[in-house]
Amino acid sequence: MLPQPAEAETAVLVSIDFGESDYSESLEELKLLAETAGVRTLAVVEAKRQRPDAALFAGSGKVQSIAELVERLEVPLVIFNHDLSPAQMRNLTTKLNTRVIDRTMLILDIFAQRAQSHEGKVQVEIAQLKYLATRLVGMNQDMGQQKHAVGARGPGETKLELDRRKLDKRVHLLKDRLDQLKRQRDVRRRARNRADVLSVSIVGYTNAGKSTLFNRLTRANVYVADQLFATLDTTSRRMFTEDAGEIVVSDTVGFIRHLPHSLVAAFRSTLEETIQADLLLHVVDNNNANHNDQIAEVNKVLSEIGAADIPQVLVFNKIDLQDVPHGVERDEYGRIARVFLSAKSGVGLDGLRVALIEAKTARQAAEASENKFNQESGEYGIE
Repeated sequence: MLPQPAEAETAVLVSIDFGESDYSESLEELKLLAETAGVRTLAVVEAKRQRPDAALFAGSGKVQSIAELVERLEVPLVIFNHDLSPAQMRNLTTKLNTRVIDRTMLILDIFAQRAQSHEGKVQVEIAQLKYLATRLVGMNQDMGQQKHAVGARGPGETKLELDRRKLDKRVHLLKDRLDQLKRQRDVRRRARNRADVLSVSIVGYTNAGKSTLFNRLTRANVYVADQLFATLDTTSRRMFTEDAGEIVVSDTVGFIRHLPHSLVAAFRSTLEETIQADLLLHVVDNNNANHNDQIAEVNKVLSEIGAADIPQVLVFNKIDLQDVPHGVERDEYGRIARVFLSAKSGVGLDGLRVALIEAKTARQAAEASENKFNQESGEYGIE
C-alpha cells in the first residue's frame, strides 16, 4: 500500500481563467490533484483576466478577497492552478499571510509521496531541487520543520541550508546515480533484444486504467486506485502468448495537462523504457468526454521524450461504463490501430492479444529483412 497522509490538510484553491479552451478540465484536475495530495478543499476562488498580474498573478483586488477568505477560514495553504514566478510566490505569501504553492509544486509533492523505488525517489528529488533552486530566498523559513505539509516534502530549505553550491552538488550526485541505474537497465534491455522478446510500454493519461490493464495482461499486482498518479514507478513484467512467445510489458507514469518540464526531464531515464519499446499501448479513458484532448496531451509528451515515431495502438478502456461494443479497428494498411475493451472485466482483451501477436510477427519480419539486407550487402562488399 502507498503511504497516506496522517490527516488531511485544508486549503483554498485559486484558478484564473485566461480564456483557455481547457480551463474547466484544468480546474477539475486541480481538485483531484489536491485530493490525491491529501488536501481537503475548503473553498475554490475563480476569476477572469486577460493576462496574469506581474506582481500578484491574480491582481490586487482578488488577492485581497482571498486574504479575507483565508483569515476567516484559518486556512494554512493556498494552491494556485498555475505556475507562479518566485517573485509572485513571495508577494502572495506576504499578502495572504499563509503558505502559497503552485500547480507544479503540488504535483511534485504528490510524486514525493508516491515514489516507491529508489530510482523514482532520486528522479523526484532532482525535479524538486531544480524547482527550489529559484525559490530558496523568501520561501517560508520554517519549511524544514513542516515535513508533512503539502508542498514541503522532499529537500526543504533547512536541509539545503540555502546553499546553491550544495544544491548543485546534490543534483550532480543524483544524476550520477541515475546514470548508473540507466546502465543497469540498458544491460537488461540488450538481453531482451537478443532473446527476441517484444518490448511493449503502456502509456496514457493519468487515471485512464493503465495499471489495471497491466495487471490484467501480466497477472501482476501493481497498485491500482481511482486517483491521479496512482502509479509513479515504471514496472516491467513478462507475459507469454502461445503465438508470440514472451513479451515484456512496462507500466509507466501517467501524463497530465501542464506536466512540469522538470518532471519530464527527471523521469527521462525511466521513460527510456518507453522510448526503446517496440510498441506503445496508448490507454484512453473512453468514458471521459475530453479523451481526444487527453490523447493529444499524451502524444505531446511522447514527442518531447523522443517516442513519437514508435508504433502505437490506441486502447479505448472502460467501455463497460458506456455499454460500448468491444472489438478492433484497423488502419488503411490493415494493422490494428484501435482496440475497445474493459481492462477491469477483461472484455475485449482478445483483440489486444491479437494486436500484440501481429506486432511480434511484424518485428520478426522486419528483423529478417534487415538481416537479409546485411548479408547481401556483405556479399557485394557494401559497408
